[in-house]
Amino acid sequence: MGDPFRVRITVRGYELDTQGHLNQAVYLQYGEHARWECLRAAGIAQDRLLAAGVGPVALEVNLKYLRELRGGDEVDVSCQFHWGEGKVFQIEQDYTLADGSPVARVSGVGGLLDLSTRRLVPDPRQRFRELATDPGPLGL
Repeated sequence: MGDPFRVRITVRGYELDTQGHLNQAVYLQYGEHARWECLRAAGIAQDRLLAAGVGPVALEVNLKYLRELRGGDEVDVSCQFHWGEGKVFQIEQDYTLADGSPVARVSGVGGLLDLSTRRLVPDPRQRFRELATDPGPLGL
């Protein structure tokens, strides 16, 4: 498997908390942004998912802070899917500064929800493979 998908984000002043560092909730928003960009790079835009009657869901998220981010910092947020058997998959996301210094790590469990039955699809890996025009960013 190659390098994980990455997106660079610049920390904006309005995202800071009263201590002057990135608000804790915004780390999760950055992770969400990177996941959607990864899907988009694979050729799976939101409208394509909706047309297929499915949508990704987060089932579990763990966030580990390693150092603070301040306004103007640039952070690379990775997105790497790990596929197994069954209805769920793992996602790992590393947040690093341009010099490679680790900032945070998000690990989670996701699934693909059938929007009509409101149940997880049995094989999300296969469904994503079918939807993707370039399955590489998803590790497929």
